Amino acid sequence: MKFSTKAIHIGQDADPTTGATVVPIYQTSTYTQEEIGKHKGYEYTRTGNPTRAALEQCLASLEDAEHGLAFASGLAATSSVLSLLRPGDKVVAAADLYGGTYRLFEKVYRPMGISFAYIDGRDPDEFGHAADSDTKLIWIETPTNPLLQLVDISAVAEIAKAKGALLAVDNTFASPYFQRPISLGADVVVHSTTKYIGGHSDVVGGAVITSDQDVYEAVKFYQNAAGGVPGPFDCWLTLRGVKTLAIRMRQHEHNAMRVAEELIKHPLVKSVNYPGLTEHPQHELAKRQMDGFGGMVSFEIHGGRDEANRFFKNLRLFSFAESLGGVESLACYPPAMTHGSIPKEERERRGITDGMIRLSVGVEDIEDLIADLKQALAAI
Repeated sequence: MKFSTKAIHIGQDADPTTGATVVPIYQTSTYTQEEIGKHKGYEYTRTGNPTRAALEQCLASLEDAEHGLAFASGLAATSSVLSLLRPGDKVVAAADLYGGTYRLFEKVYRPMGISFAYIDGRDPDEFGHAADSDTKLIWIETPTNPLLQLVDISAVAEIAKAKGALLAVDNTFASPYFQRPISLGADVVVHSTTKYIGGHSDVVGGAVITSDQDVYEAVKFYQNAAGGVPGPFDCWLTLRGVKTLAIRMRQHEHNAMRVAEELIKHPLVKSVNYPGLTEHPQHELAKRQMDGFGGMVSFEIHGGRDEANRFFKNLRLFSFAESLGGVESLACYPPAMTHGSIPKEERERRGITDGMIRLSVGVEDIEDLIADLKQALAAI
């Protein structure tokens, strides 16, 4: 079964009770049981819910994996993976990563006795050099947030296996339509389903996907024990978004490529980060491990915070907002928004300057989007 068909049908058979074509919202907290120890597979919605089960099954199929688990947010999903670790364990992570993930690493899990080493993820050898006998997890994003760097998943998977560590890939930027890390050797995939999977900026959620039975059982136990689960309506909204993921991603990519091609020619733009550009230093890797280049573009302007602020204030179609992956175009200022939790010195060392702007390119008419960017740049 092909991707678009799975997105619409897997986990989404007609309701056996009513014949409803669309999976119902099972808006219940509890389930009536027949007798002690006998029920219809559900006891309490924190533990399991039919709407959530449909979403989890569908997401697993899209990543070509065995198991999917839904969470209330992407960070809740990330935390569930980190729950596999114990004091004294070490995580090796690619340095360019979402600021919320960095905050979770440094402010929540480091005080618990977990150590973190950050390396340049563009060089697979760096993971091997940084990993030691205490390393239990390698964490990567690819493409990264916000610099759109790539990490060679297959190469790092081999290193992780040799070191006896799990490899977790945050696949949010690419979506399973453009990249499936499990098939490239990853052990775990994490998504903020808030983004492309939901696709309409109206629901917050996360997911952990794996084919490793031990990982699945441990994360599922954590899911129930910690209780960071999405409600039935959130699952239903996310499942509705999944149905159009393929066609949305194709348009996101088309528009992002055009935006990147226009920005790279603009005299006020210092640099553009988009793996679809032949100028991107990892363009060949992107072609090898991805089926497309995604809808995210970041660029650096000549100037800093004041110039960036003038750009944002003059946008008319792009909304100046957090998040990404919705049908509408968004513009974000990483130094103060998504990566504001990373100290300024550390941000700049990683390449996130005060002139950095991140775009989530939506599915509007591309000529309108380009015109909006040009007039906003003219205001700098």
